[in-house]
Amino acid sequence: MTVNDPGQRASDADRDRVAGVIAEGLATGRLTSAEHADRLEATYTAVTVGDLVPITRDLPDTLRSNVPAGTEKQRVSAVFSKVIRGGRWVPGRHTTFSAVFGALIIDLTESVLPGREITLELNSFCGKLIVRVPEHANVVDEGSALFSKRHVTGGKTEDGPLIRVTGSSRFGKVIVSRKITDWNMRS
Repeated sequence: MTVNDPGQRASDADRDRVAGVIAEGLATGRLTSAEHADRLEATYTAVTVGDLVPITRDLPDTLRSNVPAGTEKQRVSAVFSKVIRGGRWVPGRHTTFSAVFGALIIDLTESVLPGREITLELNSFCGKLIVRVPEHANVVDEGSALFSKRHVTGGKTEDGPLIRVTGSSRFGKVIVSRKITDWNMRS
């Protein structure tokens, strides 16, 4: 992180960029889970830009680009097919999942979230879209349904990241849950 004035107050965008760098460090094996948790806490309690510098000093800044922080987007689709995504990966701050006449199963429990808040746009048209979120996540449902089944559970926890669920389901099925038992593929 380049610092012109270390005493300058840190912005949310500064903290989110640092959180992205340490998330990438965890995803690539440069940090342990405990180190990531400690650094993430230090990131979101940092007051000045100078407070953020030591957090990433020993990590490569892989997020450096001409794209402003917070605009990272990803898209995963299943069209007339079944796609399963899980394991350790870094979703975008805004990730769109689409199922069209297919099934898309997403497991975020081992993923490394790029910040304290992400948006999942879940769109299903005559398809099934099932997402498993981490146990400690706060889930807010802002989506819609038309002739569909839409079941989003999550609720509030004290320290977890915020996962905002948007998108629409038409003649399909969208399930967002913390429990494996809710992961049934039955209609």
